[in-house]
Amino acid sequence: MNDDTVKPVTTFGGMPVAPYQQWSRETLGFEFKHIELLITALTHRSYVNEHKKSTTKHNERLEFLGDAVLELVVTDYLYKNFEEPEGILTSWRAALVRTESIAEAGERLGYEPLIRMSKGEKAGSDRARQQIRANAFEAVLGSIYLEKGYEACRLHVEKYITSKLDSILQAGTWRDPKSHLQEVSQRIDGATPVYKVMEETGPDHDKVFTLGAYVNNKLMGKGIGPSKQAAQQEAARAALKEYEAQSGQHT
Repeated sequence: MNDDTVKPVTTFGGMPVAPYQQWSRETLGFEFKHIELLITALTHRSYVNEHKKSTTKHNERLEFLGDAVLELVVTDYLYKNFEEPEGILTSWRAALVRTESIAEAGERLGYEPLIRMSKGEKAGSDRARQQIRANAFEAVLGSIYLEKGYEACRLHVEKYITSKLDSILQAGTWRDPKSHLQEVSQRIDGATPVYKVMEETGPDHDKVFTLGAYVNNKLMGKGIGPSKQAAQQEAARAALKEYEAQSGQHT
């Protein structure tokens, strides 16, 4: 008599599945029927380049899917719970889904030890690792969508992303920091901020820029980022904190 019992999958792409199922069970509250979705969601492109014989899929397609799901869930939540005009809601959504926010959610979820990446990426800069965590959050969300559907994604996003809205509103971090800084600097010092490159390091594929935000030729804040634009945003945030410290009031 033939035994047609389906044996549980114990490995995928050369990796044992048990740690992934354990993380899913303990953190997400369920086990994947299609565990390859979760493992792929936690596979960086660089890992595939180093393990071409055992692995062919990385997480970028799932990231593409998860990015769309994330935006829909957050938009749905904001639309149903607030009466503010479109421009305000758009700014709130941008603050909730920006790289730093979803990377922080990824850190809380604790999946970084399960991310498959190259040795070079493991030794990369903090900013590069932050980006990988953020991308993995979207990819994992994509895997949840395929495994469990929209409602499971909604609950997941509301637990880890939209639950941070109150603190974002209280801190004022939803406002574009460069526009906000310009308002503050003109009100207090009668001058517009000027951004200057202070340092540029790293290879072309992993550049790190350090920029300063100057008001009346005085350095008010310094920011670091993977692009000049990102570094300007961080410098503006730092300058706003400096104005806050000087005035003793929220800007």
